[in-house]
Amino acid sequence: MSTCSRCGAQFSCAMVDADPAAPAQPCWCTYLPASLPVPSAPGASCWCPDCLKQHIVDHPKPAG
Repeated sequence: MSTCSRCGAQFSCAMVDADPAAPAQPCWCTYLPASLPVPSAPGASCWCPDCLKQHIVDHPKPAG
C-alpha cells in the first residue's frame, strides 16, 4: 500500500506497489488527464485517487 502525500490516505499504486512476479499493469492514475508531474523528490509520493481527482477539478488545464 502507498500513502498519499497530500492527505495520508492508504491506496494502491501499480507503479510502486506492484508484485514484481506479476505482469505489469498500468496504474489507475494513467486513465486520468495529466495534471501533475510524477513526484521525483526524495520521500515524495503520489496522491490518492480522491486527492488527484479533486486537484484535476480544481485546476483545469487551459484550452488551447
